[in-house]
Amino acid sequence: MAAKSGAARMKVPAALRAWGGGIAARIDGLRRRLAPPADGPHNGNGKRGSIAASLFLLSAGWLIVALVATAFLLTELYSRALDTSLAETLEFHVETLTDLTLLSASPGSEEIRVADPRFDRTGSGWYWAIRDDRGGLLNFSNSYVGMVLGPLPGPFDSSNLKSAVLTDPFGIRIRVIERAVTVNGLPLHIMVSGSLDEILTLVDDFRGQTLIVLGAVAIMLAVMSTIVARLALRPVQRLRREVERVREGEVASVTGSYPAELAPLSDEINELLRSNTQIIERARNQVGNLAHGLKTPLAVLRNEASADRKNPLAKVVTSETDKMTQLVTTYLDRARIAARSAVVGKKADATHVMLRLTRVMQKLNPRVTIAMVRPDASLPWFRGDEGDLEEMAGNLLDNACKWSKSSIGVTLVAERSGQSTNLLVKIEDDGPGLTEEEAQKVLRRGVRLDEKTPGSGLGLDIVKELVDVYGGSLQLKRSVLGGLLAELRLPAAKVGGLRTFASMRKE
Repeated sequence: MAAKSGAARMKVPAALRAWGGGIAARIDGLRRRLAPPADGPHNGNGKRGSIAASLFLLSAGWLIVALVATAFLLTELYSRALDTSLAETLEFHVETLTDLTLLSASPGSEEIRVADPRFDRTGSGWYWAIRDDRGGLLNFSNSYVGMVLGPLPGPFDSSNLKSAVLTDPFGIRIRVIERAVTVNGLPLHIMVSGSLDEILTLVDDFRGQTLIVLGAVAIMLAVMSTIVARLALRPVQRLRREVERVREGEVASVTGSYPAELAPLSDEINELLRSNTQIIERARNQVGNLAHGLKTPLAVLRNEASADRKNPLAKVVTSETDKMTQLVTTYLDRARIAARSAVVGKKADATHVMLRLTRVMQKLNPRVTIAMVRPDASLPWFRGDEGDLEEMAGNLLDNACKWSKSSIGVTLVAERSGQSTNLLVKIEDDGPGLTEEEAQKVLRRGVRLDEKTPGSGLGLDIVKELVDVYGGSLQLKRSVLGGLLAELRLPAAKVGGLRTFASMRKE
């Protein structure tokens, strides 16, 4: 039963890391989803897109379809209106010719004329003619000279009227109206035509002008929709900035008022942060309880075994309790690492940390010269706990001091790629260095290539553990000084304030 309880307690650090890492990952994922559109199509496993761009493309596509349909609808209505107007004009001329025939002595009188000058121009498409019921031509317009337009086919309607669209000998499409009337007891057929090509020309001009006007309207509406989309998405951008401020450690929770659609999201983020803090605190308490629960039994076993050093069993107990103490210490350190790094919003001045480490290591190792390259004033801060950065860089620097012959170089630079920025810490020495195979082997837990050098072999393993927690990387290469080059890449935060190199050396 006690063994089961101890095993359950030993799982606490792993659970703590899973909780903290999951919360941090969800916060970072939420920030990426709320971020503005990026140049790259992918970010992680999901595609990045712009809501504003999607709204603009959707509205622009709908506007194009709607306005083009409107243009053709207006053109069709305008065409029908012109055709109706033409038919009414032709009927008016038929009535005029009927009245003039009633007032004239005969249907062939020269007094029967239409005042419209188009009936006097040859090939205008505007013609009129008066025939008897047998089809004989009695009178016609000047424009009808040299033409032959027979009676329209088909019967007359209830109004003694029939209409058709024909093509005259000049290739002009015309609308023809023919009416059967009886004037002074004489049955007559009065035919009047008008040019349809004139109407089609007006319709084409109207369509072109309509497309130009509606195109200008579409541009204005597209600009308006873009402005509306930007204004509507301002709360989203504000929420994104607030989440980023939380992640960068500027504030502890999301603040501000948001629209009804975003207010629940803001509340859920704050609840997530609060839950994260509670989980971390609870896990820390459990780890502390584990430490206190194991210290006393191990101390008792060690003391009892040391009382009888000649007993072989006592030697075994002493050896095993030392191993258990080392394991407990290691896992407690890992739990502490996971708990610190899982808390969102911590950051540290990497330049200040590295200056402090180089001064300390220089005093502890006077035989070597540690040269730190002057960092750029815009060097970003480390996004994490300051103690973790000290532990990672301190282990690497201590390792360099152990193996270096006379000189060590330290460099801090910022690596920027797209939307992300990493902090690169370079530590190199002029020692014997490592081969590629040895560099891979030495990163394994507890592996030591030289057992004569003091140490437990856990230094690089602790560095690797912290690097994995922060999502960074550690690479061991050949240095230009001839020894080992350790490249430590870590996530960067925003610059927390600019300070000169000289002022930091005085601290």
